[in-house]
Amino acid sequence: MGGSRQNVTFPSNGATAHGHLALPPAGVGPGLVVVQEWWGLTSHIAAMTQRFAAEGFVALAPDLYGGATTHDGAEAAELQRALPAERAARDLRGAVDFLLDHPQVVGDAVGVVGFCMGGGFALTLAAQEGDRVAAVVPFYGLPTDPEFDYRGLTAHVLGHFAERDRSLPVARVDEAAIRIGEATDLRPEIHFYPAGHAFMNDENLRGTHDGLQARIAWQRTVTFLWGHLG
Repeated sequence: MGGSRQNVTFPSNGATAHGHLALPPAGVGPGLVVVQEWWGLTSHIAAMTQRFAAEGFVALAPDLYGGATTHDGAEAAELQRALPAERAARDLRGAVDFLLDHPQVVGDAVGVVGFCMGGGFALTLAAQEGDRVAAVVPFYGLPTDPEFDYRGLTAHVLGHFAERDRSLPVARVDEAAIRIGEATDLRPEIHFYPAGHAFMNDENLRGTHDGLQARIAWQRTVTFLWGHLG
């Protein structure tokens, strides 16, 4: 296991959580929670957080594993299994609180972006936090419960999924989009890419990183976030 890219602490329901915080060049901007993959708060997630900051957001990636990172699939699966869902939810809520209270964050709602495991957590957080989350962007991830109740969701949804993702079939994504529409009267914007799982991750050991599709998804994401947070 490697080391986490922590650089900030914040309160989380009586405990202390850690994360990676990046500030925009202008010093102020909308708040954005960046939710890690099952690998942990790796250099990739820190770099993505910095990229969002460069686009104008006050970006915070909470460290849901409390310092552990890995590039080994079996270790990652074990870390994910050992992560209590309620602690992850608590730390993510704490991240929203931290950003909304932060003097350099503008607006009364944040955005949430999540990758893989974090995509499911991002949608879960948005449903739990209601109008405190204005925009949510899951990348190749959904809540683990296919019957997840989206009724609390008021955020606009932009989803990025991979056509060749063996862990998340297209049919399951379509079903989730229908459930979101039925529960919320929101029509999620869903894009499928001719790529494999984790195509955004240039540290991805599966070899499925796709630079072109990553650039397309990135531009769509930044435009979408500014459209609903700016």
